Amino acid sequence: MDNQPLFVSVIIPVYNGEKYLAEAIQNVKNQDYQPLEIIVIDDGSTDKTAEIAAQFKDCIRYIYQQNTGPAAARNHGIRIANGDVIAFLDVDDLWSDNKLKLQANYLADHPSVGIVQGLIQQMKLLRQEEDDQAIFEPTYKPYSYINIGSAIYRKTVFEKIGFFDETLKYAEDVDWFIRAWENGISKIVLDRVSLFYRKHEDNMTGGKNLVELGFVRIFKKHLDRCRKRGNLQINSLLEVPINEYLGTSPEIPKIV
Repeated sequence: MDNQPLFVSVIIPVYNGEKYLAEAIQNVKNQDYQPLEIIVIDDGSTDKTAEIAAQFKDCIRYIYQQNTGPAAARNHGIRIANGDVIAFLDVDDLWSDNKLKLQANYLADHPSVGIVQGLIQQMKLLRQEEDDQAIFEPTYKPYSYINIGSAIYRKTVFEKIGFFDETLKYAEDVDWFIRAWENGISKIVLDRVSLFYRKHEDNMTGGKNLVELGFVRIFKKHLDRCRKRGNLQINSLLEVPINEYLGTSPEIPKIV
């Protein structure tokens, strides 16, 4: 007998994303997956984000909050989500066809797995059309890394290891995945592109080095947790090495 489909809550955090929001929402709708809810967390936008969201009022939950950053926006979405499963889509990225169905069905069929991830196809901005439509082209081969939009997550995983660290301005997903590894959260990577990660001049992380992105602080937090539990060796409940768990980005050095 087939398992019942899992209820998925898709969280789209957005800050001044009027240029991309409609395409992101339509991309989720095109997944044709049910049961589904789409939660748009407007992190204090001052552009026409609210007006764009209003065009989809019949199919999304729109929440406005004061600008507190992407970690707080994602956490807000998790707290109000009704789904058994959480998925995140940054407003300027897109999912591949059937991404939700493939990953949610895998979770439904494998109760011991907490996270299902896919490959990332990084894209670069090629040009801006006269109607302001952005045209992207692929760069690098598809790769496995911990971009949070490439995966889906059982909601119970957040109850186990906590939410995103709201004191981190960037790379809060790296910190969260390291905690997931430390706590032995089972993760599987399907050998198929799930996320089109689109880089452009307005990306929050554009031009930042690893120190500015908070990687040094994140790794110190990791070491402090190891010392606190009396284990100077960096261990996990999993047999998977941390670099294999996190994957490899073509632009970020491996964490070992």
